Amino acid sequence: MSELSKLKSGTDIRGRAIASDTEPAVLTAEAVSAFANAFAVWLTRRTGKQRCKIVIGRDSRITGEGFAETIVSALKTTGQDIYDCGMFSTPAAFMVTKFPSILADGSIMITASHHPKDINGLKFFTADGGVNSTELNEIIELAENGEKLESGVYSSIVRRDCLRLYCDMLTDTIRKGTGIFMPLKNMKIVVDAGHGAGGFFATRVLTPLGADVSGSQFLEPDGTFPAHAPNPEDKEAIGSLKARVLKTGADLGVIFDADVDRCAIVAADGTEINRSRLIALAAAMVLPSHKGATIVTDSVTTEGLREFIEAHGGVQERYMRGYRNVIDEAKRLNAQGIDAPLAIESSGHAAFSEHYFLDDGAYFVAKILITLSNLRRNGKDLTDLIAGLRSPLEEADIRLKLTGEDWRNTADTVITRLTALSERLLKISPDNYEGVRAYVSHARGYFIVRTSVHDPVLPIYIESDKAGGAVAIARFLKSFLGGFRGIDCVPLDEYIGNNQ
Repeated sequence: MSELSKLKSGTDIRGRAIASDTEPAVLTAEAVSAFANAFAVWLTRRTGKQRCKIVIGRDSRITGEGFAETIVSALKTTGQDIYDCGMFSTPAAFMVTKFPSILADGSIMITASHHPKDINGLKFFTADGGVNSTELNEIIELAENGEKLESGVYSSIVRRDCLRLYCDMLTDTIRKGTGIFMPLKNMKIVVDAGHGAGGFFATRVLTPLGADVSGSQFLEPDGTFPAHAPNPEDKEAIGSLKARVLKTGADLGVIFDADVDRCAIVAADGTEINRSRLIALAAAMVLPSHKGATIVTDSVTTEGLREFIEAHGGVQERYMRGYRNVIDEAKRLNAQGIDAPLAIESSGHAAFSEHYFLDDGAYFVAKILITLSNLRRNGKDLTDLIAGLRSPLEEADIRLKLTGEDWRNTADTVITRLTALSERLLKISPDNYEGVRAYVSHARGYFIVRTSVHDPVLPIYIESDKAGGAVAIARFLKSFLGGFRGIDCVPLDEYIGNNQ
């Protein structure tokens, strides 16, 4: 495996961009230049055009601006039309292929989503969406071969505020959805951008709609992410937003990851709406106009969520984790004539059929705001929509670090052996797509053990409807996992110890 191909992470390029005391930088300027040139070659071949429009954007991380300059320099003599849009969001990097005033042929977004400051990455888009795994392999192969466009013609390079078009689209969506020009007047909304790229949502989307965003926090871009991880799933991050909502008496709290393709929210009473609650809310929003529709989710959702979706007249299809996987499955169902208007992952990636099946955190929040505005007219809140979602008596969300260079092999071995053990002693879920989802009858619950899509982590989720059931399941898993080298079981030990 070449050094460039090692940077593939799902359908993204991702790697350490700042050397540490123990690890060198692997996503270097040379690597970024190679990928930029490869994408330009791939895009011209795909479109059949000699001159393509290519947009470049970045989130707030500290290596982003330098990488953007590297890409512009790499493409300077390729004879393309380059739009350098500066601070951007990943959804906007796709939408520039649709906005009539740009109609870009492709775009490069410089981001590593929720990862720490020393990690960065690249996402590639065409008018058909983000590149898939096969297409990314083609780009990587071109980069490995050092292919470049040899046009001998200088590119046009334009620095443009393309984010304005994206913000206008969002405000128009909310106005049309509510039928009111200032639908958020007298509404207090807290936005937590985690010092990522999402601060624009408060100042350039909510404020023009009349919202009071004065209680917002961490809107200023800062690629060191000093406040908390730019991750809606992070307990500290969502806890910080909850505290802010309650302190300011806000009607809603919104949190994004660094590149704004994921979100979570906090209701006025402090209810954290993420993971299965966020999926339930999205389902409750779309099912009234899509009777009998299929909601495609990842396979690590709760049992109560399936009951909720079915009670609202829908069908849940659990599918493989990974936002591209659930999106592609929803597209496949629609192509077969099955109405699947929503593809959504527990991590907060949500894609609506009406919006190009683009996982767009800001658009999702726009849809939520439309719903909230309409609910408030009838004296209700978002929590009323998910009141029927059954929560387990006990649950645990534990992440174990995998150590060593061969961590993927360790993870694969764990999953293989745990699957075999569960087949003998327990009951495995029929819609188990990654890792192991097994039911433990004596604990009236189940566990999910899987490998993270991007990171050397073994996430564990436990749910039980019996007092002490979650700890019993955790003990079972500890007795199994404790026999493997390269797994840090301390968080599992701590959970057991704290819940005796």
